Amino acid sequence: MTTLSPPRRRQAGLLRLPGLRQVVPYVLCIGAFLVVWQMLSALLGVTRLPGPLNVIIDTWDPYISQPFFDDGGTSKGLGWQILISLQRVALGYGLAAVVGISIGGLLGLNRFIGKGFDPVVQVLRTVPPLAWFPISLMVFQDANTSAIFVIFITAIWPIIINTAVGIKEIPQDYTNVARVLRLSKRAYIRNIVIPATVPYVFTGLRIAVGLAWLAIVAAEMLKADGGIGYFIWDAYNAGGDSSSSQIILAILYVGVVGLLLDRLVAWAGRKVSRGEN
Repeated sequence: MTTLSPPRRRQAGLLRLPGLRQVVPYVLCIGAFLVVWQMLSALLGVTRLPGPLNVIIDTWDPYISQPFFDDGGTSKGLGWQILISLQRVALGYGLAAVVGISIGGLLGLNRFIGKGFDPVVQVLRTVPPLAWFPISLMVFQDANTSAIFVIFITAIWPIIINTAVGIKEIPQDYTNVARVLRLSKRAYIRNIVIPATVPYVFTGLRIAVGLAWLAIVAAEMLKADGGIGYFIWDAYNAGGDSSSSQIILAILYVGVVGLLLDRLVAWAGRKVSRGEN
Protein backbone atom coordinates (compact mmCIF):
# COMPACT_ATOMS: atom_id res chain seq x y z
CA MET A 1 0.00 0.00 0.00
CA THR A 2 1.48 3.34 -1.09
CA THR A 3 1.14 6.54 0.92
CA LEU A 4 1.19 10.08 -0.40
CA SER A 5 3.81 12.51 0.79
CA PRO A 6 2.49 15.57 2.70
CA PRO A 7 2.78 17.97 -0.34
CA ARG A 8 0.97 15.48 -2.58
CA ARG A 9 -1.71 14.91 0.06
CA ARG A 10 -2.27 18.66 0.25
CA GLN A 11 -2.43 18.84 -3.55
CA ALA A 12 -4.95 16.00 -3.73
CA GLY A 13 -6.99 17.64 -0.98
CA LEU A 14 -7.10 20.94 -2.88
CA LEU A 15 -8.39 19.20 -6.01
CA ARG A 16 -11.25 17.79 -3.93
CA LEU A 17 -12.45 21.30 -3.03
CA PRO A 18 -15.88 22.08 -4.52
CA GLY A 19 -15.57 23.51 -8.02
CA LEU A 20 -11.77 23.64 -8.07
CA ARG A 21 -11.39 20.56 -10.26
CA GLN A 22 -13.65 22.19 -12.88
CA VAL A 23 -11.70 25.47 -12.81
CA VAL A 24 -8.16 24.06 -13.06
CA PRO A 25 -8.30 23.10 -16.80
CA TYR A 26 -9.49 26.60 -17.76
CA VAL A 27 -6.82 28.31 -15.65
CA LEU A 28 -4.00 26.15 -17.01
CA CYS A 29 -5.05 26.27 -20.69
CA ILE A 30 -5.90 29.99 -20.77
CA GLY A 31 -2.71 30.75 -18.84
CA ALA A 32 -0.66 28.75 -21.36
CA PHE A 33 -2.37 30.59 -24.23
CA LEU A 34 -1.52 33.98 -22.71
CA VAL A 35 2.10 32.96 -22.12
CA VAL A 36 2.51 31.78 -25.74
CA TRP A 37 0.85 35.00 -26.97
CA GLN A 38 3.28 37.12 -24.90
CA MET A 39 6.24 35.12 -26.24
CA LEU A 40 5.09 35.58 -29.86
CA SER A 41 4.76 39.30 -29.18
CA ALA A 42 8.34 39.40 -27.93
CA LEU A 43 9.55 37.56 -31.06
CA LEU A 44 7.56 39.56 -33.63
CA GLY A 45 7.75 42.91 -31.89
CA VAL A 46 5.18 44.78 -29.82
CA THR A 47 4.27 47.12 -32.68
CA ARG A 48 3.30 44.18 -34.92
CA LEU A 49 1.62 41.99 -32.30
CA PRO A 50 1.02 43.49 -28.86
CA GLY A 51 1.09 40.96 -26.05
CA PRO A 52 -1.70 40.70 -23.46
CA LEU A 53 0.18 42.94 -21.04
CA ASN A 54 0.67 45.59 -23.75
CA VAL A 55 -3.01 45.43 -24.71
CA ILE A 56 -4.08 46.06 -21.11
CA ILE A 57 -1.61 48.92 -20.64
CA ASP A 58 -2.40 50.60 -23.98
CA THR A 59 -6.20 50.38 -23.69
CA TRP A 60 -6.79 50.65 -19.96
CA ASP A 61 -7.72 54.31 -20.19
CA PRO A 62 -10.38 54.78 -21.41
CA TYR A 63 -11.47 51.58 -23.19
CA ILE A 64 -11.18 49.14 -20.27
CA SER A 65 -11.67 51.46 -17.32
CA GLN A 66 -14.51 53.44 -18.96
CA PRO A 67 -16.36 51.17 -21.42
CA PHE A 68 -19.37 53.50 -21.54
CA PHE A 69 -17.72 56.88 -22.08
CA ASP A 70 -19.40 59.09 -24.70
CA ASP A 71 -17.60 62.05 -26.24
CA GLY A 72 -20.28 62.59 -28.87
CA GLY A 73 -20.64 61.30 -32.41
CA THR A 74 -18.97 57.94 -32.95
CA SER A 75 -16.40 58.54 -30.20
CA LYS A 76 -17.84 56.09 -27.70
CA GLY A 77 -16.59 53.37 -25.38
CA LEU A 78 -16.59 49.72 -26.38
CA GLY A 79 -19.63 49.09 -24.21
CA TRP A 80 -21.70 51.48 -26.33
CA GLN A 81 -20.22 50.12 -29.55
CA ILE A 82 -21.22 46.58 -28.58
CA LEU A 83 -24.76 47.75 -27.71
CA ILE A 84 -25.10 49.49 -31.09
CA SER A 85 -24.11 46.27 -32.85
CA LEU A 86 -26.41 44.19 -30.63
CA GLN A 87 -29.37 46.41 -31.52
CA ARG A 88 -28.80 45.75 -35.21
CA VAL A 89 -28.35 42.03 -34.58
CA ALA A 90 -31.53 41.88 -32.49
CA LEU A 91 -33.59 43.39 -35.31
CA GLY A 92 -32.10 41.34 -38.14
CA TYR A 93 -31.90 38.08 -36.17
CA GLY A 94 -35.39 38.46 -34.69
CA LEU A 95 -36.87 39.02 -38.13
CA ALA A 96 -34.89 36.07 -39.53
CA ALA A 97 -36.20 33.83 -36.73
CA VAL A 98 -39.85 34.70 -37.40
CA VAL A 99 -39.61 34.48 -41.20
CA GLY A 100 -37.23 31.50 -41.20
CA ILE A 101 -39.36 29.33 -38.91
CA SER A 102 -42.47 30.19 -40.94
CA ILE A 103 -40.86 29.38 -44.30
CA GLY A 104 -39.13 26.29 -42.91
CA GLY A 105 -42.43 25.05 -41.53
CA LEU A 106 -44.10 25.53 -44.90
CA LEU A 107 -41.30 23.74 -46.76
CA GLY A 108 -41.37 20.87 -44.27
CA LEU A 109 -45.14 20.40 -44.22
CA ASN A 110 -45.67 20.68 -47.98
CA ARG A 111 -43.48 18.21 -49.88
CA PHE A 112 -44.26 19.78 -53.27
CA ILE A 113 -43.21 23.29 -52.19
CA GLY A 114 -40.27 21.94 -50.20
CA LYS A 115 -38.90 20.04 -53.20
CA GLY A 116 -39.48 22.95 -55.60
CA PHE A 117 -37.78 25.60 -53.44
CA ASP A 118 -34.89 23.44 -52.21
CA PRO A 119 -32.56 24.48 -55.10
CA VAL A 120 -33.32 28.15 -54.41
CA VAL A 121 -32.47 27.77 -50.72
CA GLN A 122 -29.32 25.78 -51.43
CA VAL A 123 -28.03 28.37 -53.93
CA LEU A 124 -28.81 31.48 -51.84
CA ARG A 125 -27.46 30.09 -48.57
CA THR A 126 -23.97 29.78 -50.09
CA VAL A 127 -23.76 33.49 -51.00
CA PRO A 128 -21.25 35.25 -48.70
CA PRO A 129 -22.91 37.80 -46.36
CA LEU A 130 -21.03 40.82 -47.69
CA ALA A 131 -22.10 40.04 -51.26
CA TRP A 132 -25.59 41.17 -50.22
CA PHE A 133 -24.38 44.51 -48.88
CA PRO A 134 -24.09 46.45 -52.19
CA ILE A 135 -27.54 45.26 -53.27
CA SER A 136 -29.07 46.25 -49.94
CA LEU A 137 -27.45 49.69 -50.16
CA MET A 138 -28.94 50.20 -53.63
CA VAL A 139 -32.38 49.07 -52.44
CA PHE A 140 -32.60 50.75 -49.02
CA GLN A 141 -30.27 53.74 -49.55
CA ASP A 142 -29.37 53.56 -45.85
CA ALA A 143 -26.32 51.98 -44.22
CA ASN A 144 -28.07 51.01 -40.97
CA THR A 145 -31.01 49.33 -42.72
CA SER A 146 -28.61 47.61 -45.11
CA ALA A 147 -26.59 46.20 -42.20
CA ILE A 148 -29.79 44.84 -40.61
CA PHE A 149 -30.78 43.27 -43.93
CA VAL A 150 -27.37 41.59 -44.24
CA ILE A 151 -27.88 40.06 -40.78
CA PHE A 152 -31.37 38.92 -41.76
CA ILE A 153 -30.33 37.31 -45.05
CA THR A 154 -27.30 35.64 -43.42
CA ALA A 155 -29.15 34.22 -40.43
CA ILE A 156 -32.31 33.01 -42.15
CA TRP A 157 -30.94 30.00 -44.06
CA PRO A 158 -29.91 27.70 -41.19
CA ILE A 159 -33.25 28.44 -39.51
CA ILE A 160 -35.21 27.51 -42.65
CA ILE A 161 -33.19 24.36 -43.31
CA ASN A 162 -33.22 23.04 -39.74
CA THR A 163 -36.93 23.74 -39.29
CA ALA A 164 -37.79 21.92 -42.54
CA VAL A 165 -35.51 18.99 -41.68
CA GLY A 166 -37.03 18.74 -38.21
CA ILE A 167 -40.52 18.36 -39.67
CA LYS A 168 -39.37 15.81 -42.23
CA GLU A 169 -37.71 13.76 -39.47
CA ILE A 170 -40.94 13.36 -37.49
CA PRO A 171 -41.41 9.59 -37.03
CA GLN A 172 -44.04 8.06 -39.28
CA ASP A 173 -45.69 6.51 -36.21
CA TYR A 174 -46.59 10.00 -34.98
CA THR A 175 -48.24 10.80 -38.29
CA ASN A 176 -50.13 7.50 -38.26
CA VAL A 177 -51.44 8.19 -34.75
CA ALA A 178 -52.61 11.63 -35.87
CA ARG A 179 -54.52 10.04 -38.75
CA VAL A 180 -56.10 7.43 -36.49
CA LEU A 181 -57.18 10.13 -34.04
CA ARG A 182 -58.31 12.31 -36.95
CA LEU A 183 -56.48 15.33 -35.62
CA SER A 184 -57.12 18.61 -37.37
CA LYS A 185 -54.22 20.34 -39.14
CA ARG A 186 -53.97 22.87 -36.32
CA ALA A 187 -53.99 20.17 -33.62
CA TYR A 188 -51.41 18.13 -35.55
CA ILE A 189 -49.07 21.11 -35.75
CA ARG A 190 -49.60 22.09 -32.11
CA ASN A 191 -49.36 18.63 -30.53
CA ILE A 192 -46.95 16.78 -32.81
CA VAL A 193 -45.02 19.05 -35.18
CA ILE A 194 -43.96 21.77 -32.74
CA PRO A 195 -42.76 19.49 -29.88
CA ALA A 196 -40.90 17.23 -32.33
CA THR A 197 -39.13 20.05 -34.18
CA VAL A 198 -38.13 22.30 -31.24
CA PRO A 199 -34.59 20.81 -30.95
CA TYR A 200 -34.02 21.23 -34.70
CA VAL A 201 -35.34 24.80 -34.67
CA PHE A 202 -33.03 25.82 -31.83
CA THR A 203 -30.08 24.17 -33.54
CA GLY A 204 -30.79 26.44 -36.51
CA LEU A 205 -31.24 29.45 -34.24
CA ARG A 206 -27.94 28.71 -32.52
CA ILE A 207 -26.06 28.49 -35.81
CA ALA A 208 -27.84 31.61 -37.06
CA VAL A 209 -26.92 33.80 -34.08
CA GLY A 210 -23.22 33.09 -34.66
CA LEU A 211 -23.54 33.93 -38.35
CA ALA A 212 -25.51 37.08 -37.53
CA TRP A 213 -22.78 38.29 -35.17
CA LEU A 214 -20.10 37.59 -37.79
CA ALA A 215 -22.10 39.42 -40.44
CA ILE A 216 -22.72 42.59 -38.42
CA VAL A 217 -19.03 43.04 -37.58
CA ALA A 218 -18.09 42.70 -41.25
CA ALA A 219 -20.94 44.94 -42.45
CA GLU A 220 -20.05 47.69 -39.97
CA MET A 221 -16.48 47.70 -41.24
CA LEU A 222 -17.69 48.64 -44.71
CA LYS A 223 -20.21 51.36 -44.00
CA ALA A 224 -21.78 52.15 -40.64
CA ASP A 225 -22.01 54.85 -38.01
CA GLY A 226 -20.87 53.22 -34.80
CA GLY A 227 -20.75 49.59 -33.77
CA ILE A 228 -17.90 47.27 -32.90
CA GLY A 229 -17.04 46.60 -36.56
CA TYR A 230 -16.85 50.35 -37.20
CA PHE A 231 -14.60 50.73 -34.13
CA ILE A 232 -12.15 48.07 -35.40
CA TRP A 233 -11.90 49.61 -38.87
CA ASP A 234 -11.65 53.14 -37.49
CA ALA A 235 -8.82 52.11 -35.17
CA TYR A 236 -6.98 50.53 -38.11
CA ASN A 237 -7.35 53.66 -40.26
CA ALA A 238 -6.36 55.97 -37.41
CA GLY A 239 -3.04 54.21 -36.92
CA GLY A 240 -1.04 55.28 -33.90
CA ASP A 241 0.93 53.37 -31.31
CA SER A 242 -2.11 51.89 -29.56
CA SER A 243 -4.28 51.12 -32.61
CA SER A 244 -3.27 47.45 -32.76
CA SER A 245 -4.00 47.06 -29.04
CA GLN A 246 -7.42 48.66 -29.54
CA ILE A 247 -8.17 46.25 -32.39
CA ILE A 248 -7.14 43.21 -30.34
CA LEU A 249 -9.23 44.38 -27.38
CA ALA A 250 -12.25 44.85 -29.66
CA ILE A 251 -11.71 41.36 -31.13
CA LEU A 252 -11.73 39.92 -27.60
CA TYR A 253 -15.00 41.78 -26.92
CA VAL A 254 -16.47 40.36 -30.13
CA GLY A 255 -15.46 36.81 -29.17
CA VAL A 256 -16.85 37.05 -25.64
CA VAL A 257 -20.16 38.53 -26.78
CA GLY A 258 -20.46 35.89 -29.52
CA LEU A 259 -19.90 33.16 -26.93
CA LEU A 260 -22.54 34.67 -24.63
CA LEU A 261 -25.07 34.89 -27.48
CA ASP A 262 -24.46 31.23 -28.36
CA ARG A 263 -24.89 30.16 -24.72
CA LEU A 264 -28.04 32.27 -24.38
CA VAL A 265 -29.74 30.63 -27.37
CA ALA A 266 -28.61 27.17 -26.20
CA TRP A 267 -30.05 27.87 -22.72
CA ALA A 268 -33.35 29.05 -24.22
CA GLY A 269 -33.48 25.92 -26.34
CA ARG A 270 -33.04 23.67 -23.29
CA LYS A 271 -35.76 25.57 -21.41
CA VAL A 272 -38.24 25.33 -24.27
CA SER A 273 -37.43 21.65 -24.92
CA ARG A 274 -38.09 20.79 -21.27
CA GLY A 275 -41.34 22.71 -21.39
CA GLU A 276 -42.45 20.75 -24.44
CA ASN A 277 -41.68 17.37 -22.84
